[in-house]
Amino acid sequence: MSTTNQTRNWTPESWKTHPVQQLPDYPDNQEIQRVYSELKSYPPLITSWEVEALKDNMRKASEGKAFIMQGGDCAETFTNCSAPQIVNQLKVLLQMSFILIHELNVPVVRVGRFAGQYAKPRSSSTERVGDLELPTYRGDLINGFQKDEEVRQPDPSRLLEGYQKSAMTLNFVRALTEGGGFADLHHPEFWELDFMRNNRYYEEYATMVNSIRHALKFVDSISDGSLSTLKQVYIYTSHEALNLHYDSAQTRKVPHKSGWYNLSTHLPWLGNRTRNLDGAHVEYFRGIENPVGVKVGPPFESDEIVDLIKNLNPSNDAGKVMLITRMGRKNIEERLPELIEAVKSAGLNVVWSCDPMHGNTFATDEGIKTRDFDDILEELKLAFQIHNKMGTYLGGAHLELTGDNVTECVGGARGLNADKLKENYQTYCDPRLNYQQSLEMAFLIARQWKENFSRQRSYGAQPAI
Repeated sequence: MSTTNQTRNWTPESWKTHPVQQLPDYPDNQEIQRVYSELKSYPPLITSWEVEALKDNMRKASEGKAFIMQGGDCAETFTNCSAPQIVNQLKVLLQMSFILIHELNVPVVRVGRFAGQYAKPRSSSTERVGDLELPTYRGDLINGFQKDEEVRQPDPSRLLEGYQKSAMTLNFVRALTEGGGFADLHHPEFWELDFMRNNRYYEEYATMVNSIRHALKFVDSISDGSLSTLKQVYIYTSHEALNLHYDSAQTRKVPHKSGWYNLSTHLPWLGNRTRNLDGAHVEYFRGIENPVGVKVGPPFESDEIVDLIKNLNPSNDAGKVMLITRMGRKNIEERLPELIEAVKSAGLNVVWSCDPMHGNTFATDEGIKTRDFDDILEELKLAFQIHNKMGTYLGGAHLELTGDNVTECVGGARGLNADKLKENYQTYCDPRLNYQQSLEMAFLIARQWKENFSRQRSYGAQPAI
């Protein structure tokens, strides 16, 4: 069912009449309007039928018949829009989904935090650097990271560069995943990163690879190798729709469909700081046909979240809203059950996902922002257990991760400690799991799923390619 009925008084720019948060004042209003008009004239980055396909996959996840693996950078940078970074990011997402498919035996929906994740919310509009009070870095879509007054000023031209970098990223990802070769299941060795040979899970991973290869040989023998779906995968994109100038400029109607689609990304999400019911971001989100994510973490009121869901999805369509809970290991046992109960009591259809990253951030004695692998894993374990106990499904995980060998989160199989964080700490914003920690997390997510769901459902579903 379309949300068109709720959008009679809605336009892609009606958000401008509502209080707006996390969006800086551009110093030149004429320039932002010029850039906005130019961005509106550009071709869409994705298609409406891809959006509808994701919505259908999210409906399956809400029923425990699929799992959504959402991961990628905390904030992309323009300088990292390069082949090595994109390949490594894609490899780790493919490997994680490969592990999950093999272990869960249900479709795994891959959603990357890329091709548009260029803006970040900040707790303060300024920061002190030495004797200078500078505008806070809000992501490359808005300003530059360098500690310079001029570079830190909001620059409308960055919206155009953000579009161009997103288009290049999407083009490269599609070339890698849709044409066979890189993502061809007949060559799963292409997915392997060198470090895996020293990982404690390597033998188990190698066994999985061999098992899949034998199965593929059997399928080829009875299909003459004609199953093209075995030679490609699909990657959906997502980003926090923080800069409403960027997202609304690429929101448009399409032929033969009613309603408006955000065609800059498949899955835009509302942040924990921008989900106010009367705010500009909620006004924008209520009018688009895309499935939408909503980050929910303390502080929140369950009744307010229920009202928000009704606002975003008045027809209560399954697969439309994904609640991405970010409670933190210390709060999840107290806060998640009350939220689940409120949503269940209201009879609302949602996809439940867990973001175990943002509620578990802390600073070391030296002031380095980090996260502990064990805290991340514990929140995921508790999320599975709580949903299992309350008769709901945890249908996804939302992780900040990278395919590069960074040292930003402590813990994991190799026991990265705080003293080693400086070895390769690269993030401009939040700490990410590195490739080894990410694959280890995939194994452990799979084991939690099996532990909590083996008695609730049969595993007869066919894996998604």
